[in-house]
Order: sequence, then structure tokens, then C-alpha cells
Amino acid sequence: MTTATREQFFKPAKTSAAAKAEETNSVAKGIIAQETAARDKKTEKLRALRLAKEAATPTPLPTKKRK
Repeated sequence: MTTATREQFFKPAKTSAAAKAEETNSVAKGIIAQETAARDKKTEKLRALRLAKEAATPTPLPTKKRK
């Protein structure tokens, strides 16, 4: 069992710019994917409600025009 040293907590190892960029990129892609999934779910829900409403209302018959 190793003991924790002060250097491990207060002087973390430097990360490279590429590693920071990769982490930022992956987090951003995850956020965008979550937002896209939520938007698609909402769109499907609203589409289903609109189709149900359109099916419930009868379409008016076209009236004949008089000459």
C-alpha cells in the first residue's frame, strides 16, 4: 500500500495541448449528441400529437361553386 504524497495532490502532471484538445472535443461531441437526441425525441412527440389531432378533426367537404 502506498501513501499519498503532497506532490500527487498539489502538483499534478502537465497534460499536453493535444490531450486537452481531445478531451474538450470529446466532451463537446457528447453534449451535442445529447442535445440532438433530446431534440429528435421532442420532434417525434410533437409530430405524433399533430398527426393525432389531424386524424381527429374531419376534413371539410369542398363546396360546389354556383355559376
